[in-house]
This record gives sequence, structure tokens and C-alpha cells, in this order.
Amino acid sequence: MTWFIVVLIGLWILAYHRVNAWAALALVAAALSIGTVSGQAAVTSFFLWLAFIAAVVVLKVPRVRRRLISGPLLTIMRKTMPAVSQTEREALEAGNVWWDAELFSGNPNWSRLLDLPPPMLSDEERAFLDGPVEELCKMLDDWDITHNRGDLPPEVWEFIKDNKFFSMIIPKKYGGLEFSVYAHSEIVMKVASRSITAGVTIMVPNSLGPGKLLLEYGTEAQKDYYLPRLASGIEIPCFALTGPDAGSDASSLPDEGIVCRAKFRGKRNVLGIRLNWDKRYITLGPVATVIGLAFKLFDPDGLLGDRKEIGITVALIPRDTPGISIGNRHFPLNSAFQNGPNRGKDVFIPMEWVIGGQEQAGNGWRMLVECLAEGRGVSLPALSAGAGKTTSRFTGAYARVRKQFNVPIGYFEGIEEPLARIAGEAYVMDAARRITAAALDQGEKPSVISAIIKYESTERMRQVVNDSMDIHAGSGICLGPRNYIGRVYQVAPVSITVEGANILTRSLIIFGQGAVRCHPYIQKEMQAIATQDPDEAANLFDEALFKHIGFLFGNIARATWLALSNARFTKVPGDKNTRSYYRQIARLSAGFAFVADVALITLGGALKRKERLSGRFADVLSNLYLCSAVLKHYQDQGSQEGDLPLLNWACRNTIHRAQQSLLAVFWNLPNRWLAVLVRSLIFPTGKPYAPPDDRVIQAAASVLLKNSEARDRLTHGIYLNSAENDPTGRIEHAFQTVLDAEPVEKKITEARRSGKLVVQRQSELLDLALEAGIIDPAEADLARAAEQATRDAISVDEFSPESLTSSN
Repeated sequence: MTWFIVVLIGLWILAYHRVNAWAALALVAAALSIGTVSGQAAVTSFFLWLAFIAAVVVLKVPRVRRRLISGPLLTIMRKTMPAVSQTEREALEAGNVWWDAELFSGNPNWSRLLDLPPPMLSDEERAFLDGPVEELCKMLDDWDITHNRGDLPPEVWEFIKDNKFFSMIIPKKYGGLEFSVYAHSEIVMKVASRSITAGVTIMVPNSLGPGKLLLEYGTEAQKDYYLPRLASGIEIPCFALTGPDAGSDASSLPDEGIVCRAKFRGKRNVLGIRLNWDKRYITLGPVATVIGLAFKLFDPDGLLGDRKEIGITVALIPRDTPGISIGNRHFPLNSAFQNGPNRGKDVFIPMEWVIGGQEQAGNGWRMLVECLAEGRGVSLPALSAGAGKTTSRFTGAYARVRKQFNVPIGYFEGIEEPLARIAGEAYVMDAARRITAAALDQGEKPSVISAIIKYESTERMRQVVNDSMDIHAGSGICLGPRNYIGRVYQVAPVSITVEGANILTRSLIIFGQGAVRCHPYIQKEMQAIATQDPDEAANLFDEALFKHIGFLFGNIARATWLALSNARFTKVPGDKNTRSYYRQIARLSAGFAFVADVALITLGGALKRKERLSGRFADVLSNLYLCSAVLKHYQDQGSQEGDLPLLNWACRNTIHRAQQSLLAVFWNLPNRWLAVLVRSLIFPTGKPYAPPDDRVIQAAASVLLKNSEARDRLTHGIYLNSAENDPTGRIEHAFQTVLDAEPVEKKITEARRSGKLVVQRQSELLDLALEAGIIDPAEADLARAAEQATRDAISVDEFSPESLTSSN
């Protein structure tokens, strides 16, 4: 029994104090020697300690361990590790690491997350949201845009340009708005809650595109010329990257430019590039006046130097340049945002049109992935959060006013489940959006977290919209001016596809990039392997390897200790409502870090090809980040008691999903005995976490079925109105009217149950209740108003046959 106590003490020390591998061996040797006190105690102890001393010599004497361990291992790794291409290296080095690295460490430092200042709007940003953004939303009629026009009305285009919606990221010295990332997110979210077409139109110029690339890499002359024109709307930008043969694998794009000299605008012998390209899916392309173009640059004649293959390059090209074909449109799932192909045939541009000038030729891929590391974390998460908030508010309202069997459908358990999911996922999406925006405003550029939030927000938005369609049923599938959910449902797959297809993002990027960027030693080991100088490589690899070993032993001990104790003795922040969730994140983080190392060590370079396994690791990391964001968001909003149903649903859901994904990793690790051993250490008593139970589901659903501050906080930031002739205003008006009449409804229901009111026909109900003195005339008017508003809200559109067969 004594040896068992020593092992537990050792685990506790290792769990909370970073130590080297030799210390771990000492603890094991001590435990085992104590365990052999009976029998051949002296002999066993002698040989155990002898083995320990030999291990210490090997581990603590650098020259010895390099010769016996790290040197031979370095040779093996150089032979077996797959080569890292230049584009892969640039992608891995894009951005930085933040909270994702803490989760990967197995021992997260909570102050790094919780000390992040809450996102705030400046007075100027708030005025813009309350003024131009509100006015723009009032101008938008989504049915007219998507069904009748297939475009934004001309007056809306002019309003967007005049009020500088395209210049949120452009500094004021160039005529831009120079708003924070959080303000950018809030604006896109509000506009998208009214019209996806308008939301996409304003988000693209402020995301990955010419404006961002110019700010980061443009020459002063390029900035001085283009940025004021982009800010004022004189220029409409698009960015052309994707083509028929280069989608998710954008680095393989076949579009090419050849360095040459040619006559240009009356000047002879101009150094430039002859371009040929074929692009598609380019948002704003059909109306763009300037094209940001990515292509591969070649210099066969050596006009720029000795390199023949320069690499991916980005240039800005005016639309009217000879040889360009542009203007045709794609039709992405009935959405009306401008999107289409463009092509170039023997287009000559001067070298000055390369973004950043000649010096940046060949640096295009690095430029793109670095900008994407930030931009991917803003626009689509804002659009998704807007859809989630809108769906929450109006689906909850519909579920309250719509009755079946004389009961609001929101009170049926079958409806409560998807309704709770809508509310909980909307809370998760908003938390992740706000916390990520706050981090970006503080100068972080977390490329892995940007991939996580893009993937998770768009996937959860799709789930929320699907649930909303199930609840609305017939009224959801009948398109028309009254329908406020149908177009969002149609266009949801677009966000899944763009800025890195979600399948690719999950299976290759989140964990594939995260394992290198966020792990404290993997990248250092890779750099050592790539180092050409033998002595320097040996020293670097030896140092990184043995720190990695100590890190691994620490996480083994930590994961085991937290599993055995269920993290009860772990010091974490939070209050009585949140402390247990912090503890479970700490436990799962340690388990995740341990299992990730096991996979990296046992699979090595083959892990790169295990996409399903990588995707499951990505799910663990993603859900741990989302749960962390939820806890931070709850704190930032003042730890409101009314938000507890949403907090509980969100935390239980994300923790359970992280657990299930980690278990799926165990089920699919190739080494079965090792998988069983690791699982027994991390989950010794089985599955500790369950999904939200019925009590949590009912509480979360109820948030959407009544007026409350929690409902208003959840849906804050979307466009709201109560106009009875507006699709969302109509349901909002009905919801408020039905709630106003709720006391009257209760009186009538009680009278019917007690037998005081007997009604054969529902149409006679109010008149008979009035005659019987159960309600007074004012109450009868309230009930009639609720009936009328409900009837109007649940009505669907109908069309003459001719209007559906005629061309628009």
C-alpha cells in the first residue's frame, strides 16, 4: 500500500510542477523499491537504483545522451519525416498562437484568457451602428433582392459606398473608418441578420482582399492611390484565388505569369508580367473595378535574377486592362450577392502592379495565409452568429405563438430539444465571435483559432437553421415575402464552402497546423531536423527532444491525476456555477495533450495522412476552445443568473462532444494495446460527461419562449423592428401581443377546466367568456388582437400560377 501512496504523491507533484524525465524515473524507482520491502528487498532495490543511476547519467550528461539517444533518433527522423514544402512552411508560420497553445499544453494558464479585456465599441462605432447600419437595414427587402432583382437595389449600392461600408479596415488617413475588429464583426452581424446578400457584400472588401493586402504589404504609392479610392467606393475590389483546378489546394493554382518586357500605354520595353488565368467563385467579381489576382510567377529569361520559378505572387489589376473577361455571374443557391468567374488572356501588367512591388514577387502565398489567419476569424463567424441570433429570436417567437392541440408548440418536449439547441448554439457562436474579436483587437493573430471559429460557427449555424426549419415546418419551406428563414436555409452551404472548405479545415488544418504551431516542442524539433549544420542540428534536436520528453511525462501524470481525482483539487477560476466546467476543461486539456503526443510519437509523419484521426483531434481542440469562450463570455457579461440555462447547455454540450471525440481517437489509434492503456489512464471509470439532460434542455428552450433580459442579451446586435408588414417585425409583434394576452388566456383556460365555461366552437370562445363575466371587454380586445396577430404571423405566401412561371 505504501508504494501506491508514493505513486499518488508523485503523480500530484508531476501534475502541478513541470519536471524533467529523470525526476519521473526517480519517482518510479522510489515507488517500486518501497514496494519490494518484503522478500528480496535489498537485491531488488539495489538493481532498481542502479538502473536509475544509469538512466540519470544518460539523461543528464548531454554528450552521452546525444550519442546514445538523440543523435541516432535524429538520423532516423531525417530519413522518415516527410519533407515540408515551402508553402506548408509558410502556412505553418502564419499568425501566432494564443489560447490554443494553452489548451495544447495540458495545463492552461487561465489568466491568459480571462485577463483579455472584454470587447467594447467606441462612441464613433456605436453611432455608426445606430445610424448608417440601422438605416441600411431598413432599406433592405430580402425577397425583393433575391427574387425580383437578383441584386441589391441601386440606392442601396450608393448608400453602402457613400457611408464607407467598404472601408471599415482602412485607416482614417486614407479616408477609411478604421474601426476595430469587434466593430467590424458587429456591423457584418447586424446587416447579415437582415440580408445575407448585403452582409456578404460588405464583409468581403473588409476581409481577405485588396484592402487588407495593401495595408499589410503594399508600397506607399499603392496605398496612396488605391486606399482612398477603395474607402470612398470609387473602386470596388474583388480577390481572385480559386479556379477550376485549384480550390482547397489553392497553392497548386495553374494560373501563371511570365516576366517579360513589352510595350505598355505607349512606353516601350516596360518590365512586367504576361498573365493567363481562369478563376471562378469570385465574390464581387462581376461588379469589381479592380481585381486582386493570385498566380504563379516564372522568370525564364532571368530578368529578375537567377530564380526561374519565382512562386505565388499577388497583383492588383484594373478591370479595363486589355485581355480581361469579366462580368458573368454564378447563381449561388438563390442568393443575390455578386459572384462570378473572370479570365485573362495574355494580359500584360507592369511590375509596379504587384502588391508590394517587385520585392514582394513570390511572397504571395505567405501574404495570403497571414491575412487569412485574421480575416477567417471575423466575417463568417459574424455572419453565422447573426443567423444564429435571428433564428433564436424569431423561431422562439414562432414556437410561442403557434399552437397545436391548443398548446403553444414550444411547450412540447419534441420541440424543446431543437429549440434548446438553437438557443445554446447561438450562445456558443456569439461567445466565440466576441472573444476571438477581442483577441484580434489586442494584436493576436491566432491562425488555428481562426480556423476553429470559421469551421465551428458555420457548422453550428447550419445545424441551427436546420432545427429552425424543422420547427417552422410548412411555413419554413414556403418561400415568399413573409418567409424569414427560407433564404438563410438555402444559402447556409455557401459559408461552409468558402475561405477554406470545412471538410479540409477540420481534417487537415485545425489539428494538422495546431499540432505543429501550438505544441511547445514539435516545431523546434522540425527546425532542428531541417538544420544543415550537423553540430547545431544535434544540439537543437537534443534540447527540444528532452524537453519534449519531460513535457510528455508531466502530461501523463497530470492526465492520470486529474482523471483519478476528477480534477476536484485543481485550482481554477470561476464561481459556484462555473468552477466545475473550468475543472473539466483542465482535465480534458491534459488528456488531449497526452493523447496528441502519443499519436505524434507512434504515427510520426504518417499522422499527416490520417485525416479522420486528425479531424477527431480537431473536434476535441475546437470544443475545448468553444467551452473556454463561453465561460469567458459569461464572465464578461456580468455572470448573469438569467444566462445560466444557456451557459449550462453550452458547456455540457461542448465538454461532452470533446469527450466523445477523444474516445473516437482511442477507437481508431492503430496500436490497440497502447490505445487501451491510454484510455484507462484518462477515463479510468468510463465516460464521465453526459450531454445536456432534459432539465437543462427545458431551461434553455424556455429562454426563447418569454420576454427576458437573457433573451435580449442572446439576440443583441441583430436588426429588430415590430412593423406588422415586415417579415420579422410581424412575428415580433405577434409574440409581444400574445404575451400581453397571456393572463387573459389563463383565465379562460381555468374557467374551461372548472366547468364555468363550456364551448363547442372555438370561434365562440371569447364572446362566451365575455358574456359569462370571466373576462372584461378590454381583455377580450387583447385576446382578439393576439389571435389576429398570430393568424397574420403564421400565414404563408401564395402566388398566382402565372407569377411563378413568368420570367423575372
